[in-house]
Amino acid sequence: MLALRTRGLSKTFKVKRKEPGLGGSLRSLFRPQWETKPAVRGIDLDVEQGETVAFLGPNGAGKSTTIKMLTGILHPSSGEAEVLGLSPWRQRAELAYRIGAVFGQKSQLWYHLPPVDTFELIGRVYEMRRDEYARRSRELIERFELGPYLHTPVRKLSLGERMRCEIAAVFLHRPQLLFLDEPTIGLDVVVKQRIRELIRERNRSEETTVFLTSHDAGDVEELCSRVVVIHHGGLLLDEPVERMKRDVLNRKTINVTLADPVSDAALALPDGARVVRAEGRTLTVAVDLRRTAIEQVLATWIGRVRLEDITVEDPPLEETIKHIYGMRQETEAGA
Repeated sequence: MLALRTRGLSKTFKVKRKEPGLGGSLRSLFRPQWETKPAVRGIDLDVEQGETVAFLGPNGAGKSTTIKMLTGILHPSSGEAEVLGLSPWRQRAELAYRIGAVFGQKSQLWYHLPPVDTFELIGRVYEMRRDEYARRSRELIERFELGPYLHTPVRKLSLGERMRCEIAAVFLHRPQLLFLDEPTIGLDVVVKQRIRELIRERNRSEETTVFLTSHDAGDVEELCSRVVVIHHGGLLLDEPVERMKRDVLNRKTINVTLADPVSDAALALPDGARVVRAEGRTLTVAVDLRRTAIEQVLATWIGRVRLEDITVEDPPLEETIKHIYGMRQETEAGA
């Protein structure tokens, strides 16, 4: 069963054309000229019930516009979409009872009230039976370990505590489809991992479909089975995470702090590794895993240099998306 289906989904906006100079500003004010700006271009997408999908792209790619159409906030300029068998913009009220949304930079919790009051309000907004609300809220409070700060005003909670309450609140009415927009933004490593575990558990136990946008590669790798990349409003890539990791995420970044300054000769690197940034005793090395292994890079330094600190990271997601886009341009140019 499909949780989400789009065909030719597009959205354009009219924006005022800016003219240079004082005269142009006055003409724009009294006789504005408008131009059409495409935000989303003909997206065809199918998402199965219970699937976990990462919807990725650089800033301005059209992610938020697409989600707003899928939740019924915006009407498309052309094309169609069905979310849980409903038209989002024609049956928005009915759809709202069956979906949930978490936005990392926007809270659904009342700022001056404790989370338990927002839970009560949500129960009434979604017209939950009192026995169902009591059972469901008790289960989520226990599972998300919210007891210690359930009666503390939201303004006094840490970001991690608030986000756990946000996630619990969105699961309260048992949504069939969950839209997550940067759910772990600004959180420390421990809290990120905890929230990912809770989302993953709900997906397994209740078959909640997850539609995630994030700039954190960890969110994508740990939560999602499939990646959809959007660029300039159009779909660029749609494939399983494992395949993307194998074909695209084949690079690592090593950040090194040296105990002492050394010569370039002492830092001789194997083929496939190169220094991309050097600031004093701190180096950033990019490693192509198809040509060399992390162990080989580290082996070249043993006995030659003294290391004060070292970390190995995935490349930033924005960089990965740029790489995907570059690969696609090369493919199209060669066709």
